[in-house]
Amino acid sequence: MAAGYAEILRARYATRLLVGTLVGRLPNATAAIAIVLFVRAEGGTYSLAGALAAVYGVANAVGQPLLGRLVDLRGQPRVQLPAAVASALAMTVFAFAGTGSPAVAYAAVGAAGLCTPPLEGGLRALWPNVLPREDQVHTAYAMDAVAQEVMFTVGPLLVTVCVSLWSAQAALVVLNVVGVLGALSVVVSQPSRAWRSAPREAHWLGALRSPGLLALLGAFLFIGMALGSITVAGVSYADGHGGDVTYGWLMAALGLGALVGGSVYGARQWAGVPERRLRWLVALLALFYVPLVLMPGVVAMTALTALAGVFLAPSIACAFIIVDRHAPRGTVTEAFSWLVTTFTVGTSVGTAAGGPVVEWGGTVWGFAVPGAAGVAALLVLLATGRVLAAPRIAGRVAGSSENDRNGAVEPGFSTGHQA
Repeated sequence: MAAGYAEILRARYATRLLVGTLVGRLPNATAAIAIVLFVRAEGGTYSLAGALAAVYGVANAVGQPLLGRLVDLRGQPRVQLPAAVASALAMTVFAFAGTGSPAVAYAAVGAAGLCTPPLEGGLRALWPNVLPREDQVHTAYAMDAVAQEVMFTVGPLLVTVCVSLWSAQAALVVLNVVGVLGALSVVVSQPSRAWRSAPREAHWLGALRSPGLLALLGAFLFIGMALGSITVAGVSYADGHGGDVTYGWLMAALGLGALVGGSVYGARQWAGVPERRLRWLVALLALFYVPLVLMPGVVAMTALTALAGVFLAPSIACAFIIVDRHAPRGTVTEAFSWLVTTFTVGTSVGTAAGGPVVEWGGTVWGFAVPGAAGVAALLVLLATGRVLAAPRIAGRVAGSSENDRNGAVEPGFSTGHQA
C-alpha cells in the first residue's frame, strides 16, 4: 500500500507541494476553533463566537471560487501569496482589535475568510504537471484526501497547544504566519511558477457552465450535509454516553475511517470510468451511515462511526478525478475550488439542520439525516448519469508551463493540457 504513495513523494517537488499546501491551509483548518477560543478568552459570548466563525466560513466559501478563477487567469504566485498575506493581516487585526468593536471584528474575520488562498484547488491543478503518469495523479488525489483528514485532526490540537503555551491571541497570529510561510513555499517552487492554465473561453459562469461539474457539486452538497449532521448527532449521543470524551472518540473514529479508506483506495489502480465508480462509492457511503441509527454502546458505536467514515475519502478522491474530466478548458483551479466551497456549504447546512432534527425527534433521527443525505447524493448521481457520462475532457487536465510553450519539458512535468 505504501509503495504507491512513496513513489509519488519521491517525485521532484511532490513532497514540498503537499506539505507546503497543508501548512498553508492550517489557518483555514483551525479558524473556527481559534476564533471561538479567542472570543471566549476576550470575555465574549458563545453566540458572538459562533456568529464570527460563521461569517468567516461564509466569506471563505464565497472567496474560494473567485480567487480560483483569478489563479486560472493570472497564475498561482500572483494570487496565492498576496491572498495569504491579506488573510493573515486581517486575522492579525482581529487578534489585536479584539471584540470591543463588533463591526471591526466582523469585518476582519470576513476579510480573512474571503482572502483565504485556494491552495487546495491549486495543488490539484499542479499534480498533472509534477507526476508523469495519469495513474500517479489519481493516487496523489487519494493521498491528498487522506492528508486532509490528518490536517483537520492535527490542526485543532495545534490550536490548543498554542493557547496553552501562549494565549488565544498568539494562536491566531502564529498559525496565520505559519500559513503564509506554507503558501510561500508553494508559490516559489518551479511547478507553481511555471504553471499556466490552458486558454479559456470567456464566459461569466466560468467552471459552472459544465453540466457534469454542476451534477457533481449537487451530489457533494448532500455529502457535506451528511458529514455536518453527524457532528451534531454525535454531540447528542455523547450527552447520554459519557460526554465530551465519547464525542472525541466518535469524531476521531470518523476521521480514522476516512484515513484508512482513502489509503486503501489510493493504493491500487481502478478499472472503469470514475463516474460509475463514484456512484458505487456514494452508495456504500450512504449504506454505512444507516447502522448509526442503532445507537449501541460506546465501543460498538465508535466502531460503526469508523465504518461510516471509510468511504468518505475515496468518494472525495474520485470526485477530484471527475472534476479533472469535466472542468471547462482553462478553469481547473476554479472548478476544484467550487467543489471545496460546495462541500463546505453542505457541511454547514447539515450542522444547522441537525440541531432542530435532534430537538424534534431525538438522537436517532439525528443519525437518520446522514443516511438520508447520502441517499440524496446517490439519487443526484443516478439522475445525472447521462451528463456525467460525457466528460468534456478525455484525459488529464493540466495547465501549460513556460517550458511546454517553448517546446521543452523538464523531466517529471507533463506536456500540457489535453483537450
